[in-house]
Amino acid sequence: MTTVDLDTPAPQQPGHHRPPAHSRGTGTARQILLLTSRSVRALVLDPRAILLSLLMPLLMLLAFSQIFATMAASTSILPQGGSYLEYLLPAIMVNTAMQSGLQAGSTLTEEMRNGIVARFRAMPIWLGSVLVARSLAHLTRSLLQLVILLLLATVGFGFSPPGGFTGTTLALAVAIVVGGGMGWISIALASWLRNADLMQDMAAFLLLPLLFASSAFVPVDSLPTWLATIAKVNPLTYGIDAARGLTLGEPHIGATLAALTVSITACGICMAVAVRGFRRPL
Repeated sequence: MTTVDLDTPAPQQPGHHRPPAHSRGTGTARQILLLTSRSVRALVLDPRAILLSLLMPLLMLLAFSQIFATMAASTSILPQGGSYLEYLLPAIMVNTAMQSGLQAGSTLTEEMRNGIVARFRAMPIWLGSVLVARSLAHLTRSLLQLVILLLLATVGFGFSPPGGFTGTTLALAVAIVVGGGMGWISIALASWLRNADLMQDMAAFLLLPLLFASSAFVPVDSLPTWLATIAKVNPLTYGIDAARGLTLGEPHIGATLAALTVSITACGICMAVAVRGFRRPL
């Protein structure tokens, strides 16, 4: 009788390879990094996209700084010895970051439609990493847009706020956080609606009322009563006031805390909502 030793591994045939006992996939952090890099390359390496995304804030800066400059000079909204440009540019920074955030949802719906998301679903990855990567890619795009916008404003318009480099950098950070909150709202809507045209219409519908019913162009106290009431509860007002205070060297602690709290809370809630909606079959 032949005795079989169970502790001795069976001989393998030539050319046969035993699969590993435990196969580890790519970690979540690595997934997010790779997906973000892919999205950033698609967004940043197209010069036309960067040019077009800068065109609107530059036109706003040129138009509104000329339209309201004379009126603002006769009021008390300007800092001592300051200019309306210093008052306006922080609002355009926050608005630019919000626009980029709103585009995150539209981009996601386009990827659902052209089959890229279907490919991701076939991979052994956490689906939420696709959404996080989309958010980070648009935050990177916002950062690039704002840096270029500030450089052009400094060189072409003589932007030199009292808050200096530190205040302007902190204002840029506030704009990025506000844009991140809006981005996750957009991604959550896209994960459930899944319609690119509808997302674009909703972005236009949301952005204009938020912008004009705020402290972007004139102080809230100078608005009509009904509009001032809306502006006082408009989250964008707090983001603009926070960025403006930092660039002018007069930080508004309350507005800054409110803007950061609302934006971070929106990120957390909308991330959970977005992941749940994104898991549904296409």
